[in-house]
Order: sequence, then structure tokens, then C-alpha cells
Amino acid sequence: MGHLDHAALGWLTPALSYVMACIGAALGLRCTVRALAATGRSRRNWLVTAASAIGTGIWTMHFVAMLGFGVEGTDIRYDVPLTLLSLLVAMVVVCAGVFAVGYSQDRGHALLIGGLTTGLGVASMHYLGMAAVRLHGDMTYDPVLVGLSVLIAVVAATAALWAALNIKSPVAVTIASLIMGAAVSSMHYTGMFAVSVRVTPSGEALPGATAMQFIFPLAVGLGSYLFLTSAFVALSPTAGEREASASAQRPVESVAR
Repeated sequence: MGHLDHAALGWLTPALSYVMACIGAALGLRCTVRALAATGRSRRNWLVTAASAIGTGIWTMHFVAMLGFGVEGTDIRYDVPLTLLSLLVAMVVVCAGVFAVGYSQDRGHALLIGGLTTGLGVASMHYLGMAAVRLHGDMTYDPVLVGLSVLIAVVAATAALWAALNIKSPVAVTIASLIMGAAVSSMHYTGMFAVSVRVTPSGEALPGATAMQFIFPLAVGLGSYLFLTSAFVALSPTAGEREASASAQRPVESVAR
């Protein structure tokens, strides 16, 4: 068995991956709050932004954490198409869950269906990302820990959607985001502790890209997207602020007439 190191760069990758998960969660919750207060095209646009933020945050968390993953006795490469597919899966399933909650009349039913769908999708993203790993040897999984990681993903997704429906204040959103970030990180590392590797020494070159060639630039790009979108959301007026502004302008217009 090859020795697995889940933090080859020290606490940098676990801490940074947790931060990315929290940012994605916070941004997704704020966008969902905006969506529920909007109608028509505006609601759809806010929900799409929420889904992309949460999906990007989860995916970035996973692969930032993977920058610290190493196996003694073998190099590691990543299959580029499978890695990109895992990102697409994260976006699509989170979008499905967020839209189910955003448009359903029966919020309780939508919460259960959306939480289950999104949680299974997040778990699929994780294990697709792991399927993209190329090394000299074979990976096996502890089925109990795999099942636990899937359960954590479903619970975390359901809690995230519940928070989107019920939490409005910025302070509450911040607290919920910290909890959600911890849940997503727990799901990731539970899934990683399920992994065992039997190394087969070989001098052959591994297919795929190294983490620094592909994962790191993509994670930096998506992280930048999260920060820029956070700035946009912070600077965008809420529905209440727009109504207050419109109310303040009406007396002025009446006097002018």
C-alpha cells in the first residue's frame, strides 16, 4: 500500500479550500435571497448566479484540497476531460436544486427533492474528480466511508437550500456559510480517507496534466470569479433599497409637476 498524504503542503490547502467553500456558500445564499425577492427574468438570473457560485465554490474547494494530495512511490496526473466534466456536474446539479427551491410552490417537498438531488450530485462531482486521478497503481474505496461521505453531502446540500429559504440577515448568512463550508470540507476529507492505493512501481509516463499545469490555474480562475461576483453582489442594491429609492423619488417628481 502506498502512503497517502492529504496535506502535502501543510495546512495551506485544507485552510484555503475551506475558505473557498465558505465564499461559494455565502455568495450562493446571498444570491438566492435576492432571487426570492425578485420576479421574472431577474429571479432566474439571480438563481443562475447562486448556482454557479455554490457549484464553483464546491468544485474549487475539492481541487484546492487535491493540490495537497500525494501518494508515496508514484506521481499523480489528472485526466483533463473528466476533471472538466466534474465541474459541469457540480454546476448542473446545484442549478437543479436551487431552481427547484426558487420556483416550487411546495417549498418543503422541493427542499427534500432538491437536497437529495444536489447532495448526490456533489458526491458525484467528488468521485468523478477522483476518477480523473492517474497514478501508478490501483485505488480502492472503503464502502462505509464512501456511504458516509454521500450522506454528509446530502445533509449539507439540504441544509444549504434550507438556509437559502429561511436566512435573510447578513450575519446569519455568514454563520450559515461557515457551517456549510465545514460540512463540504468534511464530506471531501471523509471521501479522501476512504481511499487506499496499491502502488505498482513503473517508469512509464503517466497520461494527463499535473496539478500545477491544470488544476492550479483553473482553481485560481474560478476563485477570481467568486471574488469578482462577490463584489458585484455586494454593490448591487437589494429589492428593499430599490423600493426605498423609488419611494424617495416620487415626492420629488410630484413637486416638479
